[in-house]
Amino acid sequence: MMNQTDCKNGKQKSDKTDLIVEAPHSRSNKRQELARQWAKTIKPHARASTRQSVLQILNTTLPLIILWVAMLFTVNKAYWLTLLLSVLAAAFTVRLFMIQHDCGHRSFFTSRRLNDFVGTLIGIVTLTPHEYWRSAHNIHHAACGNLENRGIGDITLLTKAEYLNLPFWRRLAYRLYRNPLIILGIGPIYLFVFKNRLPLDLIFQRPMLLISVMLTNIGIAGTIVGLGLSFGFLDIIKVQLPIVLLSSTIGVWLFYVQHQFEFTYWQKNKDWDFYESAIASSSYYDLPQPLRWFSSDIGIHHIHHLSCRIPNYNLKECLTDIPTLRTLNRIGLRESFHCLRFALWDEDAQRLISFRKLRKLKA
Repeated sequence: MMNQTDCKNGKQKSDKTDLIVEAPHSRSNKRQELARQWAKTIKPHARASTRQSVLQILNTTLPLIILWVAMLFTVNKAYWLTLLLSVLAAAFTVRLFMIQHDCGHRSFFTSRRLNDFVGTLIGIVTLTPHEYWRSAHNIHHAACGNLENRGIGDITLLTKAEYLNLPFWRRLAYRLYRNPLIILGIGPIYLFVFKNRLPLDLIFQRPMLLISVMLTNIGIAGTIVGLGLSFGFLDIIKVQLPIVLLSSTIGVWLFYVQHQFEFTYWQKNKDWDFYESAIASSSYYDLPQPLRWFSSDIGIHHIHHLSCRIPNYNLKECLTDIPTLRTLNRIGLRESFHCLRFALWDEDAQRLISFRKLRKLKA
């Protein structure tokens, strides 16, 4: 499954019979069959609308440009206002990344070339080389929830047994890595600002991706030099840095909550199933408005994994077709912060546990 570049999907009329979805930690053939039926139900939504796509680009890029210019005008007069505007600019940057995300799945436009072209341009703004990210993210989709295919496009997660078998210094390193200050502070900056400039994890396997990475780096460098010569490098840094800090943290947080929740799904190859994993390893992050709008409904993540060819503006309709998925793996905004304590996969209990829970189990 690691060589898959696109996720699976299908079609069927919604079944309104009394469907019983078993607990997420109990693997069952019935849940696998339901997942396949749901994939068929939502297939008609896997269609791009040029009108909606263009509208989404306009209502994202134009406000972002206006905010950026306003920040530039206030940077030397009222920097507190610049910082205040950066919060809104970061939100629009996250929405822009979600458009790139859909382009990566080639679901935003009907044209493959247009998806790749727009995604590549957006990657200069989001500091994300499009072709590299597309490849890594599709590997994530193809192997999500598979314990034997971890490592690319995922947040690092160890099983309880793996952690206990590590030497002390490596356990300490993992605990530091899973610390919220690292996951949401240092981690996002490292990922978007540094790692994306030369992401060696996948380039060694697919050297041609280096072209996309270098083109993005050249685009970023050219943009910075052009803006810096026009408006001053220090002012550009003061405007852009808070946007990058906030948007990268928000992006990592969304991805974290989508898969790092208590009753998620992890199985070894022999028990792993693509369709079951799609709905069981991904959450429904039920955000209030306007957060749903800014995140382009990516919180409806179990449906997105069930069919990644559905553009973000069609995801909400899928919940209407399959009411059961409104409650499956649902996480509200307040509940989501509890996900930060989970750090280890307990294969015996089939759930994520915290380091504190591990201590109690060992006692």
